Amino acid sequence: MSNQKSVFLETHNINNRAGGLGTFNYELIKGFSELNFDEMRLTLNASDTKLLENEFGKKFDYNKYSSLSRLEFFRIRKNYDLWHSVNQNTKVEPFRCKNYLLTIHDVNFTEEVSSDINHKRNKLFIKKLNKATAITYISEFSKKQAHKYFTIPNVPEYIIHNGNPISSLMDTSSYISEVPIDKPFFYTIGDFIERKNYGSIINMMKLIKDYNLIISGNNFKKYGEEIKELIDKNNLKNQVFLTGKVSNQGKQFYMKNCTAFLFPSIREGFGLPPIEAMSFGKPTFLSDKTSLPEIGGNVSNYWTNFDPEYMKSIVLEGLNNHEKNKTENEILIKNRAALFDWKVAATNYLKVYQEILF
Repeated sequence: MSNQKSVFLETHNINNRAGGLGTFNYELIKGFSELNFDEMRLTLNASDTKLLENEFGKKFDYNKYSSLSRLEFFRIRKNYDLWHSVNQNTKVEPFRCKNYLLTIHDVNFTEEVSSDINHKRNKLFIKKLNKATAITYISEFSKKQAHKYFTIPNVPEYIIHNGNPISSLMDTSSYISEVPIDKPFFYTIGDFIERKNYGSIINMMKLIKDYNLIISGNNFKKYGEEIKELIDKNNLKNQVFLTGKVSNQGKQFYMKNCTAFLFPSIREGFGLPPIEAMSFGKPTFLSDKTSLPEIGGNVSNYWTNFDPEYMKSIVLEGLNNHEKNKTENEILIKNRAALFDWKVAATNYLKVYQEILF
């Protein structure tokens, strides 16, 4: 169709499924693949285009990502009708484009790197903002946070929640855990960076002897080393276990078999793991910071501070309440998780494309 509008999705980190942005890229594209958009032609940017082509076929066009395209001289020259910058951190920008949609996940860099408007990280972000024809946010919180630190241009703004990455429950019966699971355990998963705040739940575990704690994620980082030292210092080697990175089957195994899911993160633009855990009807314990109350709603339990005694009391009280009406509570928790759907998210992004282009 010659009058199709051309849309470029800057999805080059789609191959890093271990991270939140890679998951976002992949799940959004998978959501698009289930929809009809005959009036548009979508091009995906990826280093391994063959992998995507094998999965999605002719539904999309594909552009082979080169790291050189981050440099101004080597930017993509084709003048797309719409360029979708699918996260605020990407350095891949168009040489020119007719319309520019920016998706903001968070502006945590203002709190973790610098809030100085002249810092190069913030300058890069301001350039994106000033280019935007429209802006989407993944949560109310990320919109509020962006408005707090930056002057947002007067363009249409939309909030589109992410979906749940667990679209189907896997058979985990063949999975063999590399850490002990002979005792009831709490579970958490995520990147080993300071804002995940794992230290708080490790300090809490000193006071809870009836449960173990299992943490998944790449722990070969500075914060990972700090967490290992904290486990050693508190003599918790037989109670707190680090699995390292796990497969999807492994993640689902631990979520399915844990007593509760803990997520004490102090900064999240969205926070996918709590939704995944809720798919299994598990009681979730979250920090009340940033976007997490948007995710957990009224079916989760919240910590307002990280004093170990206080955290322990919230967990034991929450577990007690969960057990009183276990069947009913599990249904409510699973229903909450079902509200977050990638096909719905993809439909909403397509509507934004249409509003910009037609």
